[in-house]
Amino acid sequence: MGRLLLIRHGESEGNRDRVFCRTPDVPLTEEGRCQARAAGEWIAERYAPVRIVTSPFARARQTADILAGVLGLAVVVEPGLRERSYGELAGQPYGAVRAHPDYDPGVYWQWCPPGGESLVEVAARAGEVLDRVARSAPGGDVLIVSHAAVMAALRCHVTGAWERGRVTPNAGIALVEHRDGAYLGLQLPGD
Repeated sequence: MGRLLLIRHGESEGNRDRVFCRTPDVPLTEEGRCQARAAGEWIAERYAPVRIVTSPFARARQTADILAGVLGLAVVVEPGLRERSYGELAGQPYGAVRAHPDYDPGVYWQWCPPGGESLVEVAARAGEVLDRVARSAPGGDVLIVSHAAVMAALRCHVTGAWERGRVTPNAGIALVEHRDGAYLGLQLPGD
């Protein structure tokens, strides 16, 4: 059996300011760096990851680099783990989603910000990455660093259901066990 440890990046400047990032280059805050170190130490006490795979966005790469320093691992950048494109909402407060006239919270995963991506689209591209990583490490632990929307999409990819009201906190972790190409479930350590 293999395990995939999905982790959201530490707090970024966008998270701190509660806005959708305008650019992939938005860095971690000092709090985000501390969260990443603490997550790395927590992981080191419980798991034995063999590799770290990360989104190409700066906040995820910085988180992965901090984790790599704690765990002594190499980092592989995977473009398919990039954050959801929020299109015209980039730079806007988080609340802009709910204020958008087309947004329907009953089927939030289908909604596409103007010029952006739906969560269904994110699940398709990020799910392909998750499947590939799982196949490449059938018996090992792999750490996958991504973003809040990607984490939501990957939870659906694994469980087959969209969850309401659950946003992975910064440096939050989800554990996915897999065997022979099948996902055996998803756990949220600490829940």
